[in-house]
Amino acid sequence: MSEKIEAIHLQRKAVLYIRQSSPFQVLHNEESRRLQYAMQQRMRSLGWKDIEVIDEDLGRSASGSVVRSGFERMVADVCLGKIGAVAAREVSRFARNSREWQQLVEVCRVVDTLLIDQETVYAPRRSNDRLLLGLKGSLNEYELDLLRQRSVEARREKARRGELIISAPVGYLKTGTTRGKDQRIEKDPNTRVQQMINLVFRKCFELGSARQALMWLLEEDLQMPARDKAGVLKWKRPTYGMVYQILTHPVYGGAYAYGRTEHQPSYEGGFIDSKTRRRSREEWIALIPEHHEGYVSWEEFERLQDLISSNNLRSGRGAARKGSALLSGMLGCQQCGRRLAVAYSGVGAKVPRYCCHRGYLDNGEAKCIAFGATSVDIAVAEQIFRVVAPAAQEAAMLAHQQTTERDNEVLKALEGELKSARYEASRAQRQFDAADPENRLVTEELERRWNASMQHVSDIEERMDQQRNDRSSIDDPDLQGLMAVVADLDAVWNNPDADIRIKKRIVRTLIRDIVADVDNDVSEVILTIHWVGGVHTELRLPRRRRGKSTATSAEAVDAVRSLARICSDDLIAGLLNRNGLPTGRGNRWTRERVTSMRNYHKIARWTAQAQSDQGWMNLTDSAKHLGISTRTLRLAIERADIKGQHPLPDGPWIINRSELETPAAKAVVRKAKTRNRNPAVPDPKQQSLEF
Repeated sequence: MSEKIEAIHLQRKAVLYIRQSSPFQVLHNEESRRLQYAMQQRMRSLGWKDIEVIDEDLGRSASGSVVRSGFERMVADVCLGKIGAVAAREVSRFARNSREWQQLVEVCRVVDTLLIDQETVYAPRRSNDRLLLGLKGSLNEYELDLLRQRSVEARREKARRGELIISAPVGYLKTGTTRGKDQRIEKDPNTRVQQMINLVFRKCFELGSARQALMWLLEEDLQMPARDKAGVLKWKRPTYGMVYQILTHPVYGGAYAYGRTEHQPSYEGGFIDSKTRRRSREEWIALIPEHHEGYVSWEEFERLQDLISSNNLRSGRGAARKGSALLSGMLGCQQCGRRLAVAYSGVGAKVPRYCCHRGYLDNGEAKCIAFGATSVDIAVAEQIFRVVAPAAQEAAMLAHQQTTERDNEVLKALEGELKSARYEASRAQRQFDAADPENRLVTEELERRWNASMQHVSDIEERMDQQRNDRSSIDDPDLQGLMAVVADLDAVWNNPDADIRIKKRIVRTLIRDIVADVDNDVSEVILTIHWVGGVHTELRLPRRRRGKSTATSAEAVDAVRSLARICSDDLIAGLLNRNGLPTGRGNRWTRERVTSMRNYHKIARWTAQAQSDQGWMNLTDSAKHLGISTRTLRLAIERADIKGQHPLPDGPWIINRSELETPAAKAVVRKAKTRNRNPAVPDPKQQSLEF
């Protein structure tokens, strides 16, 4: 017996702590577990009779990342002073992290509890033993980190060679030995699985997005292959996650990829948790193209990733949707570089408008540009017609060839499902035939399964017949019909039944992006089209200012500004109507409308006093003031000898009194009186219309 063991220790019970780090060790390392249980003999030889074995932490790591209820219960009993000694075959069984190890040593020092392993008895109250225990705890933690580091580095080196095959996704099988170097992945020999995965890729290329491919699969009521946790193949109703996983996993492009995600530990609610983060491609540990046979080529897979990423509205231009704006997600602002948004207004919110207001919404910056979408969409569509017209006939012939040679994809998928259903029905029949007829408890269940599988076969056959009937009722387009469509692309494009999403996909196929700007000086929208081939085209389109469609013409405003010096609103309304100048909405002028327009443009109202003070006169009053005829004065004004205004062709002349007192005006009067000593003046008794 060790001198460190005293009577006070033997009076209390001892605890034997047994632990293995993983379920794999529990199943396969039985000798280690037997050696740990054998520590009971050593404890008895040291003098303890009451020995409690705590083995509920078998299969749990001591790194501190998991909760160990057995260890916590042992520490709690030690704190209560009930334990005289805690034992383990190696002290590393207690803990492999400093936090739990130092906690155990400190508690044992306070309550005077011994720590015992296969070789030594430690008394934490003795400084030398406490120093030795601290070193052992640090070494145990370092040893675990070193083993983990070596394992991770070896795993990564094997992955960089493309030899680390952990599991195979649906559509592939993992072949070779469990730990051998000849591990590889191969296509699943199940032709139905291959057919469905190929169908998913074709539909994504055809429809332009993973979401649309999913909607098509759901509409056709097709099932997709999936594997459960045990690796068993199941057929399920497709979900977006299943479709997205197939379309974005590099393995389907024939490439080996490792390190696409990483686990980041976090501390929440008193427990250590792990979150998964998706890495960018530059952070992947290994990416080896042409590693195995893929369902699509690597070039097609890369093109598909660009398509999917561009459908992301945050980082790309977004997928083609049902909005009427043809260029949604395609326009970039030349002033700030941000992407233009689409706003809908008008009756039923059907009038699109492109605007750059992201800086205003995010940072309170001034709004950059905004313009209507209708004229811009029409102009870009005309450019597309110009580009595609030379190759339209060739495209029509290719489309006709693909239509005539392409098999019905839904029918082929149903044929594969029918083969699987018939196999299951045949298998159920064999099970029923092999059963003992007298054992009704078994035969009834087998008969029910057989009937269900036969009903499933019948349902699939009915769906196939319906699909054939639907296909025969639809007339395939002939070559002449396609050529007729090509001859009038404008009519097809502007057809109300044409799908706007297809139009947008055509635009995105031909155009990379469009840079937009507005020249306010000339009121034009400037578009720079960046075609996929690298050619740039600049368009300048007239921009209609907001509110100008119903605004009063500048000619009418200028006329009212001049006439208000000598005419009332009633006379102005009559003069505008007589000269054919309507309101902004095309109506006739009234006194109220003249007053409203005049107030809007801040034009002063006519009064006799204001006219007299400012010296404004009409042609008759001016001629009377000079003592010459109206004809002589009008001719002088037309010759620019005297300045005057004539705002309307069928309206009055407007002259200021100051213009009648200039040397030029006096010369006109002198010349008129010299030519005719008795000039004609208006008869005071004759009534005149005052303008």
